[in-house]
Amino acid sequence: MKIFKYYWFYFCFSAIFLIPGIYSLIVFGLQPGIDFTGGSLMEIRFERKPNQFNTQTANQLLDNVLPIERLQSSGPEQYLIKSKPVDNQLKNRVTNLISQRWGKLEVLRFETIGPTLSRELLFKTLTAVLLVAVIITLYVWHQFNELKYGVSAVLAMFHDSLILLGAFSLLGHFYHIEVDVLFVTALLTTLSFSVHDTIVVFDRIRELKKKYGRYDIKRLADSAVLETFSRSINNSVTIIIMLAALFLLGGETIRNFSLALLIGAITGTYSSPFVAVPLLLLWEDSAKRWKQRRAKKRN
Repeated sequence: MKIFKYYWFYFCFSAIFLIPGIYSLIVFGLQPGIDFTGGSLMEIRFERKPNQFNTQTANQLLDNVLPIERLQSSGPEQYLIKSKPVDNQLKNRVTNLISQRWGKLEVLRFETIGPTLSRELLFKTLTAVLLVAVIITLYVWHQFNELKYGVSAVLAMFHDSLILLGAFSLLGHFYHIEVDVLFVTALLTTLSFSVHDTIVVFDRIRELKKKYGRYDIKRLADSAVLETFSRSINNSVTIIIMLAALFLLGGETIRNFSLALLIGAITGTYSSPFVAVPLLLLWEDSAKRWKQRRAKKRN
C-alpha cells in the first residue's frame, strides 16, 4: 500500500483548514479575554429570565457608574459582563442596581486583572511557545542525530497550532469566543500531543531504515505508518471521546478549554503521519535533488 506516493495531497488537504484560519488570524485576530487585556469579568444568574437585558439597556442604567464593554448570555438566565477593572465595592453597587431593575440575581464568578499583569502574561505565553519549539527541535535532533527529524516534527507542531488558533479566531469573530489562560494551556498541550505521536512514527522509520537500508524512504515511511497507525488511532480515539463528552456535558467555564483540546487532539492525530512524515519525505527529495545538481556541476 503506497500511502505516500502522492504525499503532496496531504499538504493540499491541510491547506483547506489552514488558509481560512490564517486569513481570519490576519484580518480578525483573536478575541483576547481579560487575562490578556486586563479588566473585570462578572458572571451572574437571575432567578427569572430578565426582559431586554443587553449591553445597551445595561449601559443606560450604569452609564454614570460603570460602562459595560460587553454583555452576553452564558446559559439559562446567566450572563457574562465585561468591563474595566473594578473593586468589590463597585461590583456590589453594580449588582444592586441590576437587581433593582431586572430582579434578584446571584454572582457566580468575579475576576479582575490589571493591565500590567495581563501584558506580563502575554509576554510569558509567547516566550513559552517559542521556548517549547526550540527545545523540541533540539531534543528530536539529538535523539535522531539528524536535523530534518527535528524540523519536520516542529513544523507539524506549528501546523496543529495554526489550525487551533485559526479555529478560535473564526469562533471569536462569529461567536465572540475569547482566548484566556486555559486556551494557552490547551495550546501547549496540543504541541506536546502532536510531537509525542510524531516521535513514535519517526522512531519506527529509523528502525526500519537500519534494518532495510536498501529500500526507498517512501516505502519505509509507508511501513512505519501502517505499523503504528492502529496504536495511534486507539490511543487518540479514547482521548477524543473523553474530550467530546467534556465539551458536551461539562460546565460553561471549561467548554472552550475542552473544545481547544478536542481540536488539538484531532489535528495532532492527523499531523503525525500525514504532515510530519510528508515533510520528512519532502526534505529527503530536496536533499537528493540538491546532491544530483552538485554532481552534475562537478561533471
